[in-house]
Amino acid sequence: MRHPPTRAKALMELDEHFDLVVIGGGVNGLAVAWQAALSGVRTLVLDKGDWGSGTSSWSSRMIHGGLKYLERLDILLVRESLRDREWLLRNAPHLVKPLPFFLPFYKGDGHSKLKLRAGMILYDVLSFDKSVPNHGIFSRAQTLIEIPGLRSDGLTGSARYFDAQVEYSERLCIELMLAARNAGAVCINYLKAENVCVENSEVTGVLVEDVLTEKRYQIHTGTVVNLSGPWVDEVLKGTSAARTRYIGGTKGTHIVVDTFPGAPKESLYYESDDHRPMMVIPWLGRYLLGSTDVRFSGDLDDARASQEDFEYILYETNKIFPGADLTTANILYSYTGVRPLPAIDGENTADISRRHTIVNHGPEIEGLYSVIGGKLTTFRALSKHVLNNLEKRLGMSVESLDNRKLPGTTTGALTSSTYLTRLDKIYGARASELESFIKSEKKRERILDSASGLTLGEVLFSLYQEEAQTATDIICRRTMLGFEDDLGERVFDQILKIMSVELDWDHTRIEAERDAFNFYKERSTTIDQDYGIPTRD
Repeated sequence: MRHPPTRAKALMELDEHFDLVVIGGGVNGLAVAWQAALSGVRTLVLDKGDWGSGTSSWSSRMIHGGLKYLERLDILLVRESLRDREWLLRNAPHLVKPLPFFLPFYKGDGHSKLKLRAGMILYDVLSFDKSVPNHGIFSRAQTLIEIPGLRSDGLTGSARYFDAQVEYSERLCIELMLAARNAGAVCINYLKAENVCVENSEVTGVLVEDVLTEKRYQIHTGTVVNLSGPWVDEVLKGTSAARTRYIGGTKGTHIVVDTFPGAPKESLYYESDDHRPMMVIPWLGRYLLGSTDVRFSGDLDDARASQEDFEYILYETNKIFPGADLTTANILYSYTGVRPLPAIDGENTADISRRHTIVNHGPEIEGLYSVIGGKLTTFRALSKHVLNNLEKRLGMSVESLDNRKLPGTTTGALTSSTYLTRLDKIYGARASELESFIKSEKKRERILDSASGLTLGEVLFSLYQEEAQTATDIICRRTMLGFEDDLGERVFDQILKIMSVELDWDHTRIEAERDAFNFYKERSTTIDQDYGIPTRD
């Protein structure tokens, strides 16, 4: 079995000393690695799975300003979120698009109409540097014209405001990884942190295992940032820091359905019966519904929807759109993950802070830091906060990301070939690089899937240019075919065959690939109680 050249080279560098090791290859860990490398810090970032395969891929795919946080008058967090939302709209326009939302007003809501309107005004004031329109207020009649399927009983009007959407949060992670790699960081996925090594109360390194080969490496470093999301406590096992429980994550489930009677043309944000935020969001020609927010203490690697989760989301959707009549038979698939929220007492998950916090485990373990929380939108703010905490220790001057762009940042549409239309929104400006790669060899132009235009060249590009290690990586986090109705099953065998030839995989590895893809499908289509498949017509 061979490794792709970039991974093989990266593994050879593990004998070197690193100034900083970042554990966790989600959006926040990759941002820290990018900014650290730009600041001249010898940086390694690793993840036990693929880039962005954890919490970063389980969100509502919103880049939002934190309207909900206004309830707690957390003005600083809202302003931080709005500023970073605008940065993403400017610097990742191929991935992040403005997203209009309707917020309906009903008699008996937990918040008065006057309070909601005041919140809208404050939201606009705090986003004074935004590129999206200000909010608008609609009467009851105007609201029903805009959203004719909306429940009319008790409706008094609505507000329309703008946030943003990242359809492919996985691709945002890939671009952050490429940016970090381009800045000089060593980036290795499928490298699991087994133990943080400590001598005389000082971090000396990290013992890691290559998940793909089971080979172990001793990494030498004096500084480790644990940015593993809901796995923070797992990374700390074996150290004295494990005496404290830091993560009290909540499970969030989203379901995906086709269009339905009364479905809105624009997104809807509303309050459930138990005052949780709920959303109906157009996504990839379908609708994303959710989410749940419940305590979770199970296997983080196998969090999945329960029948109760399905019933809750369907009930709330049918309540707000009475003509929808959605049942489990309408669910195409779902996805579920665990939010890396702090451990607190109490039952109300809404009371758990959405702010990130940085834990310095010194003086007991000097050089070890853990980050609790973190959101998709504010990875820049989190990264700056982390590196400011490390500035003196690492003897660096933190390089700002304000004027940096992601590798795929576009300045205009790319339409030089028939298949670039799909690729523009995935690769942005890098679509032209992909096109050149495909056309460099005639065989790479071979179409593997006529529906999407997937070519042999795109598969090889994912493998050799974007650090994909498995067939599931290519389907779910490179080509994005894992979000089609069949979850990418129609292309799996072809991609598996290509990779097995390119990387000289044996029978054992091929079967492991099948098992991994089947697990992805099972997790998306089964429930966590009896693993029965939801009833479908």
